[in-house]
Amino acid sequence: MRILVAEDERMLADLVAEGLRKQAMAVDVAYDGTSASQRLAVHDYDVLVLDRDLPGVHGDVICRDLAQSGARTRILMLTAATSVPERVAGLGLGADDYLPKPFDYSELVARVQALGRRSQAPVPPILQRAGIVLDTPRRQATRDGRHLPLSVKEYAVLEVLMRANGALVSAETLLELAWDENVDPFTTVVRVIISRLRSKLGNPPCIHTVPGVGYHL
Repeated sequence: MRILVAEDERMLADLVAEGLRKQAMAVDVAYDGTSASQRLAVHDYDVLVLDRDLPGVHGDVICRDLAQSGARTRILMLTAATSVPERVAGLGLGADDYLPKPFDYSELVARVQALGRRSQAPVPPILQRAGIVLDTPRRQATRDGRHLPLSVKEYAVLEVLMRANGALVSAETLLELAWDENVDPFTTVVRVIISRLRSKLGNPPCIHTVPGVGYHL
């Protein structure tokens, strides 16, 4: 999943982003409303984790505009305000979920994952292809019953290929879905991860390259 964390408390924003990355998510961070709006105009995010009281463009404005645009991005609104009227107001702006501060981190992760599933086309929680079984709720992978010890990025790339169901996936798409905006678009990181995946998946080879086009499984 591709996530945008819009939070002006830098330490909190960075901690949330780092934690979500450990769950094989690609995460960008904006520390003010203006930067958040700019990123939303460029990238197609699955979930926006949005602090309501952002400097620059207020979180309420971002939430309302994004909801009215018809974008598929789901919105998890964060705020220090805990009263019922405040929550109702936030949901009324178009937020899909509402989490008051301080929050339990495991709950935030669970809510982001749930919203991410809602933003994507429905797929079964267990993905299977070429002898590979991907248990997405547990983030575990096996091939022909053999456990695959995958890194976070290897798992993320494999999940994108599995979800494509045999369709070609370009290197640019893999960068968009499995890495954040700071990745160098001219890097060889995709080829490196694909090479590692092929080694761990073993024989018969199941990830195929179409030169100049992309990869398919």
